[in-house]
Amino acid sequence: MNTNQALTNQSKPDSGQRPANKLNRRKTLIGGALAAVLASSLAPAGRAMAKEKTEPNDPFILLLKGVYQPVVHAENFGLTTVDLDDGSYSSTQIYPVFGIAGSKNQDKAIGTFYVQSTGNLCAYDLPGGAIAMSFNTVPPGAPPGYNGFVSFPDGKGGQYLEGTFELMILEANGIYQAFAGGHNHMVDRLHQLANGKLDEFCFCNISQYQFP
Repeated sequence: MNTNQALTNQSKPDSGQRPANKLNRRKTLIGGALAAVLASSLAPAGRAMAKEKTEPNDPFILLLKGVYQPVVHAENFGLTTVDLDDGSYSSTQIYPVFGIAGSKNQDKAIGTFYVQSTGNLCAYDLPGGAIAMSFNTVPPGAPPGYNGFVSFPDGKGGQYLEGTFELMILEANGIYQAFAGGHNHMVDRLHQLANGKLDEFCFCNISQYQFP
């Protein structure tokens, strides 16, 4: 046997190992192909689930709850139709009720509500974006409690202020962009305490359709 033949024979794989190597390579290729197919088929579903978890329902419902505090300093959260730092706003907490990220834990605040003490503007700072709104004026001939309050004594030196309010959505950003131009129907029970502080309890039904 010459040198060339020896090198040739040394480079040849053992006849007992050759089928096993081919089988292992084939398994690796098939496994990789299946993983790629599964990943590509599951990716759209994963994106859809993520979208479903972050984008709000139409409508979605929030609860404004807690004692109002004067706003000393606040950013505008990308909104241009309100100036939350002009000294005219008070704020309270926002809790989820339906159709918004975080609604599974209704005892945990998810944002802040800002409203003018004297004026018709308000804003919602929410997970994923912010919304600015204006209170509609009271139409002629409206019954008591429509876009206004009706008061009831609480028996402790304060009073409950109850009413419904219609608001127009002036602008919305982030995941709420589609709600710009939409509508908010509030059902409010504001408690004016004996010390003059205001304790809010107000449901907000926020939708994309325009109120007539």
